Amino acid sequence: MTLRPLCAIEDIPDGGAKGFGPPTGGFTGLFAVRRGADVVVYVNSCPHIGVPLDWAPDRFLTADGSRILCATHGAEFSIGDGVCVRGPCFGDRLEAVMIHIKDGVILVPEDAGL
Repeated sequence: MTLRPLCAIEDIPDGGAKGFGPPTGGFTGLFAVRRGADVVVYVNSCPHIGVPLDWAPDRFLTADGSRILCATHGAEFSIGDGVCVRGPCFGDRLEAVMIHIKDGVILVPEDAGL
């Protein structure tokens, strides 16, 4: 499996999130959320109608940073598993992306987001 780098873990503020553009030939980006040394990556697409989640660059979290927020519908998702806990897509989940971390760099499959 071919992997592509997203960024260094340190490029994401602890307790924050960061968005990434789509891979070459794609049009759906990814985003990562960091909690200390733990990082999760999801496809930047709301399961309700497929719109990107962020309302501004790197703005993926609720005001208190406890959940992922869809700016279009107000749906809220658990950070750890991507399950929608509030909103029009209740019970659905974000598409998780498998990650590898090597030398502090977050790597994802080359086709993630396609």
